[in-house]
Amino acid sequence: MELLFSKWVCAFLLCCWLICSVGHSVEGLHGNSRVKAVNLGGWLVIEGWIKPSLFDGIPNGDMLDGTQVQLKSVTLQKYISAQNGGGMNVSVDRDNPLEWETFKLWRVSESVFQFRTAQGQFLTCSGDGDSVTATAESPSESETFYLERNFNNRVHIKLKSGTYIQASNDNVLTADFRGKPGWDDNPATFEMTIVGKLQGDYQLANGYGHDKAKDVLKKHRNSFITVDDFNFLYRHGINTVRIPVGWWIASDSNPPAPFIGGSLEALDNAFLWAQAYNIKCIIDLHAAPGSQNGMEHSASKDGTVNWHTSPEYISQTLDAIEFLASRYALHPALLGIELLNEPSAADVSLDILVPFYKHGYQIVRKYSQTAYVIFCQRIGNADPFELYQANIGSLNTVVDLHYYNLFDRYFDKLTSLENIQFIYKSRQSQIQALNSANGPLVFVGEWVNEWNVTNGSLADYQDFGRVQLDVYNAASFGWSYWTLKCEKKHWDFEWSTRNNYLQLQPGNSPRKRISRVILLLGLACIWNFLH
Repeated sequence: MELLFSKWVCAFLLCCWLICSVGHSVEGLHGNSRVKAVNLGGWLVIEGWIKPSLFDGIPNGDMLDGTQVQLKSVTLQKYISAQNGGGMNVSVDRDNPLEWETFKLWRVSESVFQFRTAQGQFLTCSGDGDSVTATAESPSESETFYLERNFNNRVHIKLKSGTYIQASNDNVLTADFRGKPGWDDNPATFEMTIVGKLQGDYQLANGYGHDKAKDVLKKHRNSFITVDDFNFLYRHGINTVRIPVGWWIASDSNPPAPFIGGSLEALDNAFLWAQAYNIKCIIDLHAAPGSQNGMEHSASKDGTVNWHTSPEYISQTLDAIEFLASRYALHPALLGIELLNEPSAADVSLDILVPFYKHGYQIVRKYSQTAYVIFCQRIGNADPFELYQANIGSLNTVVDLHYYNLFDRYFDKLTSLENIQFIYKSRQSQIQALNSANGPLVFVGEWVNEWNVTNGSLADYQDFGRVQLDVYNAASFGWSYWTLKCEKKHWDFEWSTRNNYLQLQPGNSPRKRISRVILLLGLACIWNFLH
């Protein structure tokens, strides 16, 4: 009898330990143990695909900074090519356009541009009669060209003097076509193909010009996210918002050109609205000077990643972190600060990133001992365990993982069932391993109920959303959906929940569900132990 009692006691204590050990309680949240968040993407950091209409009023709006173009001579039927990708001569002799034949635009005005090569040099021409080369390291007057464009994307390129560039029979570009070329097949006419574009803060502001951009962004910031959105989130069980901001917010009254002030006032409003609805805020430094990943959401000018190359850029980023920490550290709505969004693994080494994260952690700790400091994993070929091994900080730290069943050819041909299996087999095992690691908490800071499955039914989307919620609910810090509002419906949290494509089941918290599962497992263990 005594032995039987001891077995019961041991089994009961084991079961209690399992139940109590489920989940980590995130300090400062109201009612829930972990973060259930939605990103406020496209609001204070612009991404054109989220709200394309923001760019509708820009003249020549498909030729913004960073637009990638290829130019083909209509007489030679050959493409302009920067030999070796830049730093050498320019030829007109390529049949198929690849990297060397692709140029990034720097926009001076709606009809004046500079052309950057794949290796970073600029097309240059000293004057009338000279040839065009790709040898300039930075743009000035000799690297500035005037473009004339007709309805079917034929273009003329000329110097400030009025002399046109033409493709010679020797397969080079020379500034010696005089007179006015027509749009027929002549050596000064080129076919322009646009093969890539960026639509971020830089493109919007430089495309409109300061005054018009200020009006457009003021209207957007005042209407895209409002207090009513926080009411909606509160009613749907969301306890946190992740708010992307750009580094120029630290000098909001007079930001460096071409960026536009006003995002700080909007962020202040978000904190007030969040406090009114018992919602917490994570400030996410989404765009860093020089760009940490080359994407439009990093406010990149032309897709080049320069953040890691300059101590000045890193210092400016840390200044932005200090500004945000000093301003919001004592605000009751602050939950955490994310130091940098999606640094590129291909460009930003751990030797650069880890010291930056450590410095940023120390800055936040100077103002708050309780705010969570969040480190985003590198995007690309990077293992999130690398940040657990870096020993960045010891108090209230979080690693942010971004999980999309998109942007990788692996997902292109997966069926709905295979996508679901991937979540269970790959994502769940990684979250479990990181939860068990001795280090920061785990945060799925971006995910979406969208995939590459064509013609997915309502039930398919519901199943995909359900499995993601089941798996991401287990992350020790929580999750955050990308994004609240979006032109693409399945990326739009509000549309997805209102139309029942994403079922949150607010009355059945993950902790309760997991506790019940563990209780059942514990009872089964007791039964086996006693028999």
